[in-house]
Amino acid sequence: MRLWLYILAAALLGAGLFFVIGGIKLITLGGSWYFTIAGIALVLSAIQIFRAKSSGAALFALTFLGTVVWAVWEVGFEFWPLISRLFAMSIGLLMVMLTWPALRRLAGADAKSAPILGSAAVLALAIVATTVSAFSPKNVVAPTQTAEAAKPVDKSAPVADWSAWGANVAGTRFAALDEISPANVNKLEVAWTAHTGETPQSTGSGAEDQNTPIQIGDSLFLCTAYGTVISYDVDSGKEKWRYAAGGTVPAWQRCRGVAYYDGSTAQRVTEQPDGSTIDPSISPKRVFVPTVDARLIALDADTGKPAANFGDNGIVDLKIGMGEVKPGYYQQTSTPLVAANLVIVGGRVADNNETGEPPGVVRAFDAASGQLVWAWDPGNEAVTREPLSPEGYTRGTPNVWSAMSYDPKLGLVYLPTGNATPDFWAGERTALDDKYSSSLVAVNIATGRPVWHYQTVHHDLWDFDVPAQPVLYDIPNADGSTTPAVVAVSKTGMIYLLNRETGQPIADIVEKPVPQGNVEGERYSPTQPFSVGMPMIGNQTLAEKDMWGATPFDQLLCRISFKGMRHEGVFTPPGLDPALQFPGSLGGMNWGSVSIDPTTSYMYVNDMRLGLANYKIPRDDVKGGNGIEMGVVPQLGTPFGAMRQRFLSQLGIPCQAPPFGTLSAIDLKTHKLVWQVPVGTVEDTGPLGIKMGLPIPIGMPTLGPTLSTQSGLVFIAGTQDFYLRAFDSRTGQEVWKSRLPVGSQGGPMTYRSPKTGKQYIVITAGGARQSPERGDYVIAYALPN
Repeated sequence: MRLWLYILAAALLGAGLFFVIGGIKLITLGGSWYFTIAGIALVLSAIQIFRAKSSGAALFALTFLGTVVWAVWEVGFEFWPLISRLFAMSIGLLMVMLTWPALRRLAGADAKSAPILGSAAVLALAIVATTVSAFSPKNVVAPTQTAEAAKPVDKSAPVADWSAWGANVAGTRFAALDEISPANVNKLEVAWTAHTGETPQSTGSGAEDQNTPIQIGDSLFLCTAYGTVISYDVDSGKEKWRYAAGGTVPAWQRCRGVAYYDGSTAQRVTEQPDGSTIDPSISPKRVFVPTVDARLIALDADTGKPAANFGDNGIVDLKIGMGEVKPGYYQQTSTPLVAANLVIVGGRVADNNETGEPPGVVRAFDAASGQLVWAWDPGNEAVTREPLSPEGYTRGTPNVWSAMSYDPKLGLVYLPTGNATPDFWAGERTALDDKYSSSLVAVNIATGRPVWHYQTVHHDLWDFDVPAQPVLYDIPNADGSTTPAVVAVSKTGMIYLLNRETGQPIADIVEKPVPQGNVEGERYSPTQPFSVGMPMIGNQTLAEKDMWGATPFDQLLCRISFKGMRHEGVFTPPGLDPALQFPGSLGGMNWGSVSIDPTTSYMYVNDMRLGLANYKIPRDDVKGGNGIEMGVVPQLGTPFGAMRQRFLSQLGIPCQAPPFGTLSAIDLKTHKLVWQVPVGTVEDTGPLGIKMGLPIPIGMPTLGPTLSTQSGLVFIAGTQDFYLRAFDSRTGQEVWKSRLPVGSQGGPMTYRSPKTGKQYIVITAGGARQSPERGDYVIAYALPN
């Protein structure tokens, strides 16, 4: 017993000293006094228990009761915040209570074993009940309205192929299929599995599988992170052909998707620039693949051979007209847009390395010949095709790195822009940089000239790009008419709903004053556009009480870290002092975009909630840094580099309270949140990167798209655990999940086989973003015969 008392006292003493030392630091930063007070009480409790005094146990019990009062005062009865504050203390109290009768006996007093051990049993039951409760979802927003039953698919209508990365040029990620439904989805089984033979090697900035395959007839097409295009049979998964496009870069090795063109049916909106004609018999059906070393390749969809009359034997060099392009500074990672007879590309420009990086120009090439038809240079409105200067298009301009959309009726292409590099210093940006940065730009399909644009962030200092494919949808009105809408989700956690014909807001957007910085040479927008008419997701202004941790110890460290930074909401300006940006540069919402069910007008949005701690570094003090992931970024050509770190605890867990990622349904007719659920568990991740193996649905950061179907299902795989999930699209209830061999950042897609009529769900699985476990899987699911 004496040995046990020494062990218990040592544990309480260590915890108490940690609380006292950390608590004093927190007080000096203007934070809570709780940890210092509780720490002193724990130290005194440890001393008394070491002396075999029962008063030590009583003092711990009083400390626990005080902790309960403090916790409820801070966060009410929210589950995960209370767990962070009370669970470890409850375990400590249980150990103390089991020891308490022995302490009383050692003091020669009545042990009072029955009441004390009875209370300990109640506490133990409460701990067990809390542990069990942790395996059920929390932070759930229950459905706020009842949707109509799923509408049966019109079997007489032709079944649309999944012909583009977002299912179609509107990017809705919706399929009018209902063979697989909420009633039978739990019977889904693996129909076939294929292997690409190319496993992406990375846990973030290197090679990542982020693919959504496309389906045309009986063929499935996809690209690997290393640029190989593969065609599979839709029913068997048997490989038909493959083409190794190749190409490597120092970082960001990925291919999110290929594009498809059928010359026999495509609308023609432009003629060949040189007036020539194209032989329509040469590879009339084509698959376009972008490469990370800036090539655009056209392949015959039937054979996989390069289309001989496109560019130079099937290849267009996208570096032409771009001036100097250092390896990895300009590349294609997102799918090209095939719109009418054009194939349109933007490009990813490396962030934060230096000023004057490659141009952010968007170019349209004739899909048959590869001839350049038009170019939109954000830095020079006089450019219509080739650059007007021997140095090429305007360098360092806002770029379009994500997927684009197209409205054939309006003849408009919708471009989501980023910001001119570098991200965290903008003193040298031009008026045109500021005009088109972090905007949605609608350009004329035939000319590439802007028709309207809407800016989501003014003078962006946060890397708050418009990161996702704009989604086009006709919102039904009460009078039977429709409003042509375009939806743009943002890294800020805001959703912008605009009239896609005019660019005017459909849901209210208000210019609000935002905090101003004081770094010499920088300028700051006095206001920013807040999309108040649509739900905001995961972008609340944090306070100290919002800090979290798996234990009170890492919560204390997160509080110290938070109080040591400046945080004034979404648009906290970066400065020379540490500042917290929330959401961080990953989002909010990112490139996965949204899906829309037109039968209900529900839009499905998945998000991640990761903060970014940053500060500027004077030029003479910048040491190293490559701008690829976290750490120091050089921002050469500016007065400052920058330090960037994810806002994580010492255990590698986000410092703010869960959820860290959710799936939400929003009614586009009412602009209201219908339901929201945490998505993803800690089964395949955990503190210090150690897999917990526990399917606790805390809600994990999501990176990847959703899929919605007319039967009333939403599929998603882009969580940090190894699952493909299906949710009831009307209620948010998880109705099915399937264990994947590794995680996925891919987009689930679906199609009906033209041969068998069977509906398939297909997902690629190359590995979750922060997981070292990698694979090369293409997996198709179907109902049993």
